[in-house]
Amino acid sequence: MASISAALLDLKRLDQLASGTTFLHRLDARAKVLATLVFIVCVVSFDRYQISPLIPFLIFPAFLIAVGELPTRYLLGKVALVAPFAIAVGICNPYFDRQVLLQLGALQVTGGWLSFASIVLRTGLTVGAVFALTALTGFPAICRALQRLGMPRPFALQLMFLYRYLFVLAEEGRRAAKARELRCLGRKGSGLKSYASLLGHLLLRTWQRAERMHMAMLARGFSGTFPEQVKARLRFADVVFLSIWVSLCIVLRLTNVTHSVGSFFTGLLP
Repeated sequence: MASISAALLDLKRLDQLASGTTFLHRLDARAKVLATLVFIVCVVSFDRYQISPLIPFLIFPAFLIAVGELPTRYLLGKVALVAPFAIAVGICNPYFDRQVLLQLGALQVTGGWLSFASIVLRTGLTVGAVFALTALTGFPAICRALQRLGMPRPFALQLMFLYRYLFVLAEEGRRAAKARELRCLGRKGSGLKSYASLLGHLLLRTWQRAERMHMAMLARGFSGTFPEQVKARLRFADVVFLSIWVSLCIVLRLTNVTHSVGSFFTGLLP
């Protein structure tokens, strides 16, 4: 429980990173969100057996991390938290799809292993891009950008509340787990049965905390909408950023750059 709480609370660092001052931090959130959405659509639209065309797409999250001066190890750690889910989704593919599709010397690679690698790679690319976008923009700003791009306002508000209440739940869970450890007196009362009571108290405490937060928001004049800052207009830099990355993603989607580069160098060999 404590480790899960620590992992969730560690996500707060994404909001802290969003207060940076680099060129990418100053871009309009809509430009970054649209570029990331196009990137995700292009990545997930490949065939399940294709791996080499996905490799050039690494340039987008790498650009965001490098130019945005984001901590690479921290973001890779967040991507690693999601990797087990991708592995669980594709781990059965090698057992069901045994058709040999690739021959690497004496090594025969089946379609199951190719699709498994494709799932893991696509998950790493999309999740890495989303984490980099969140670290550059901040989750509330992303929700406001999605709303301005056409997302229904209630859905955007639900996303913002879900994000904030996730930290409330983690904080209450950490307190409950610490109180349980102090009352255990060694191993007494540390069995699985105690978790049922712990989860019940955690739900009630989180519910009460959320009600107090809602009452406090109403007392401060909350009427279903968050006060929005001055609406920023898309500047020339935003349009250039969006145009470059959308064009590049489409070109990478329509052209197998890895195959073309490989054919070029192998063609130079005698």
